[in-house]
Amino acid sequence: MTASSPAQAHPSAAGTEDDKTNNVKSADQAEATDKGNETEPETEPEEFEEEDDDGIIDHTTFDQLLEMDDEEDHEFSKSLVWNYFEQAEKTFDDMDEAMERLDFPDLSRLGHFLKGSSAALGLTKVKESCEKLQHYGNRKDATGANAITNDEAERLIRALLVQMRTEYDEAENYLRVFYDE
Repeated sequence: MTASSPAQAHPSAAGTEDDKTNNVKSADQAEATDKGNETEPETEPEEFEEEDDDGIIDHTTFDQLLEMDDEEDHEFSKSLVWNYFEQAEKTFDDMDEAMERLDFPDLSRLGHFLKGSSAALGLTKVKESCEKLQHYGNRKDATGANAITNDEAERLIRALLVQMRTEYDEAENYLRVFYDE
């Protein structure tokens, strides 16, 4: 897994492929052409993508963590990430056990617990799924606004736990590649 370039991540910053292939002109360029003065298109500075292509990492949050590291030594952030991996694995095991018991309050609590540490690292998808689990465990819909039945909560949680595990695996792989592990 590799990080994409800013131009790939933000096609609008460098023009979309359709714009390039169809030679679409901006309103300013069209006006300049009408006046007989062909102008070069303005190039905007490329922006850093706040999230990677798949939305796995919120780079603003993760970059703040990296700023706490010594120069090129990522030992501090790496230790936090590896502690998170251990914590997440244990939490997923606890979630499986709570699901076997249909212990909705415990599932909600575990979702809340993992949501906080996922958010601290900028693991966007995992954090969002943990928030849903928190709501489902309280027998509420994904927004937390409307009540749902125990059967609905069970069905939603079973599907969500599979999704969360996949999202966690993606985040773990992304971070292991980042830290060359």
